[in-house]
Amino acid sequence: MNIFAPMDKLIDNDLLKVNEIFFSIQGESSHAGRPCVFVRLTYCNLRCNYCDTEYAFYHGQDFTIDAILEAVAAFGCKLVEITGGEPLLQKRSRDLMTALCDRGYEVMLETGGSIDVSDVDTRVLKIVDFKCPSSEMESKNYLGNVDHLLPHDEVKFVIADRADFDWALNLVREYGVSKRVCQILFSPVFDSVEPVDIVNWILSEKIQVEIPNLRFQIQMHKMIWKPETRGV
Repeated sequence: MNIFAPMDKLIDNDLLKVNEIFFSIQGESSHAGRPCVFVRLTYCNLRCNYCDTEYAFYHGQDFTIDAILEAVAAFGCKLVEITGGEPLLQKRSRDLMTALCDRGYEVMLETGGSIDVSDVDTRVLKIVDFKCPSSEMESKNYLGNVDHLLPHDEVKFVIADRADFDWALNLVREYGVSKRVCQILFSPVFDSVEPVDIVNWILSEKIQVEIPNLRFQIQMHKMIWKPETRGV
């Protein structure tokens, strides 16, 4: 199978294909710094040109939901993130998240914003990563997802340059995103833009009144470990 060819439809299998399950700290979002169990599901329907998890495009092992629950429980941590790849590409990821919620876990979902999130359990904290122009995946954004954001959810923009920054601000303003979610995250493309530049743009725009829940973030895990390190 060509690893550069993205999937173009949802995968409806009884088993979930899992790339890795690991215990680390949450490196992004408003929960950055918290211990967290990560379940990285295989497959992605996007090919962002700055992707740092290409190894999750196709490689993985088949797991039942019960086997994933057992693996997660072994870490003794109540914060779990379902990530990818694009986790919503596998239909049963919704059942996994509901099962985790039913067992009292605090569940986070990192999704690329191209797949409908309306059928995700409302107890899940969704982090929707709408793709800026530099990703070359802007056309894949499903902006109907804005209508399904809840007050505990977060929206993320990965920014490579000033054009991305302006595009993200325009989207937030046009769709009233700041009134729907608890946090809007602006994150630099690693090794592509200086973090201080994004910070200066935020400060120069003086948007703290207009968008009080906008926050800058860095991928904390890449500051602690080498950027290419997996499973951390």
